[in-house]
Amino acid sequence: MGPMRVLLVEDEPDLASAIRDGLRLEAIAADVAGDGDTALELLSINEYDIAVLDRDIPGPSGDDVAASIVASGVGTPILMLTAADRLDDKASGFELGADDYLTKPFALQELVLRLRALDRRRAHHRPPVREIAGLTLDPFRREVYRDGRYIALTRKQFAVLEVLVAAEGGVMSAETLLERAWDENADPFTNAVRITVSALRKRLGEPWLIATVPGVGYRIDVGTGGAE
Repeated sequence: MGPMRVLLVEDEPDLASAIRDGLRLEAIAADVAGDGDTALELLSINEYDIAVLDRDIPGPSGDDVAASIVASGVGTPILMLTAADRLDDKASGFELGADDYLTKPFALQELVLRLRALDRRRAHHRPPVREIAGLTLDPFRREVYRDGRYIALTRKQFAVLEVLVAAEGGVMSAETLLERAWDENADPFTNAVRITVSALRKRLGEPWLIATVPGVGYRIDVGTGGAE
């Protein structure tokens, strides 16, 4: 198992610093957010192995952050921190999508053990690496390579490519891509899919890998490359 990177969402600065420093000694990197807005911002730009969430934080609550993680579909495990020790509090946390629960105060070593257990569990459920037409897509590491060359993609570009690669050359309509790569509130009349596919083609480079099937949708071209 490789190095672990976690997001620690805790609004008590001294406690957050102590936990961060303690985790660092255990070779676990931790980014700290003191409120819900910062947590959501960090989640939007970084990939984390685990999110450690205090439920009672300023701004969007830990519950709100947990709900956002679950809705994103990235599968980041969630460990809830709380001062409450009532069964109904724990039950509500698990219903939100938490994978584990730790009641304050706690020993740092217990947190470390729980983090490593969650990381092992996640490793056992890693989706397979997919390969098609010289393209290699790793859903777990969220990395894409073309003929061995790393391709940097935005989250939306990666999500669209993941759907197309999973189709193994089958045609995916713009509506299907919108449904799977965006959220339920996406405007069905938006040009987001067309714009994202166009940008994705350019990122992947020539010969084009994504073919447009007029009036139907898009597919990975397993032959000579797609056309704009």
